[in-house]
Amino acid sequence: MLAVKNLSHDYEGKGNYAVRNVSFSIPEGTIFGFLGPSGAGKSTVQNILIGLLPLQQGEVTYAGKSIRDQDAKFFNQLGVSFEHPNVYGRLTGYENLKYFAGLFDVPTLDPLKLLEAVNLTEAAHRKASAYSKGMRQRLVFARSLINNPKMLFLDEPTSGLDPNTAAIIKEIILQKKKDGCTIFLTTHSMATADDLCDTVAFLNEGKMVAMDSPRNLKLAYGERSVRVEYGDNGRVLEQVFFLDKAEDHRLFTDLVQSQRIQTIHTQEATLEQIFMRLTGRGLA
Repeated sequence: MLAVKNLSHDYEGKGNYAVRNVSFSIPEGTIFGFLGPSGAGKSTVQNILIGLLPLQQGEVTYAGKSIRDQDAKFFNQLGVSFEHPNVYGRLTGYENLKYFAGLFDVPTLDPLKLLEAVNLTEAAHRKASAYSKGMRQRLVFARSLINNPKMLFLDEPTSGLDPNTAAIIKEIILQKKKDGCTIFLTTHSMATADDLCDTVAFLNEGKMVAMDSPRNLKLAYGERSVRVEYGDNGRVLEQVFFLDKAEDHRLFTDLVQSQRIQTIHTQEATLEQIFMRLTGRGLA
């Protein structure tokens, strides 16, 4: 669906690249997570892919056709949800969606049904200027779906949302994937990426440092370990064993055979821990 090869971008033309030699591909009907801290270059890449920034160096192709050769009809296939909610405050939520629906040359979805999907039915006819940050975020997300896009770009779609609302947004994203939509997700939330993405790429200071499925990254960079809780004379004790170490493996086996085990939990590295291991920095 989307292929990117050796993408680089220099805002000032002085050799200070915001992104350098970034390459990846996204098969149709999958979710690709672009992960990294603020300033890593995530939004720069996204803005090039959706045509807001010119392609300076490298190649970007959609279904084998260069982004340089795309015509206006190309944008009918894209949906974009920006991190910072850019809505028309003097229009209602419904009017915002109705206006953007009119910009497309393809059939669009019912604005009221989209507002219902993101729990904004009661605020549908309220001016967007009165919306909270989370409500505006949901409105922008709903707007990205108005043209039933084949390719969806989501920049921090769950930022600022409470857990219940974030779960609703994630369910919609997963349903879009089931419907065949290809999704490019930029975020610094490793938990969101772990929940949603088929493939994740770590971006740090404009360069790709790792790319694979979340599971494969955990297997490659994490340590296999288990946390065991067991009873001893009325007390509950806890111990962690690293199973790749022969001595820990032996001790774990001995404990299971000799003690009354209450719980055993596998432990794996989180994506955030792996990112910190690879880059030496957090996600702030």
